[in-house]
Amino acid sequence: MAYPEFFVAPMRAELSSLGVEELRTPADVDRAVSDSTGTLMIVVNSVCGCAAGKARPGLALALRHGVKPDRMASVFAGFDNDATAQARSYFTGMMPSSPSIALLRDGKLIYMLERRQIETSSADQIGAELRRAFDTHCAKTTVQ
Repeated sequence: MAYPEFFVAPMRAELSSLGVEELRTPADVDRAVSDSTGTLMIVVNSVCGCAAGKARPGLALALRHGVKPDRMASVFAGFDNDATAQARSYFTGMMPSSPSIALLRDGKLIYMLERRQIETSSADQIGAELRRAFDTHCAKTTVQ
């Protein structure tokens, strides 16, 4: 089923309100990867229930943490298909998955939270898992 853009606008805005930059084209993705220093998080957003009820709320909880990725971006599976495919091209060795959350450094995948992990976890568990990943892979400390 194809959803109209107005249907997904709130799902895009949910991540934007958290400071996550939307990447709509393959060139946007490549620029984000090549221009990033430190850790880049790419969220593969989705219209599914596990994105709405688990992944996005879990990410919101994780971003309250003092340690965060240096840059945060998203692509939207099923809408920005070329950008999503380009983002996934950096997720070496991983099957396509949406929603999912990846951490990259120097264009290399260093962490991946896949749909299979998201759909079997609560938003609180996802938040805790992402905080652990941020503590392990991200150096930037922010003031709250």
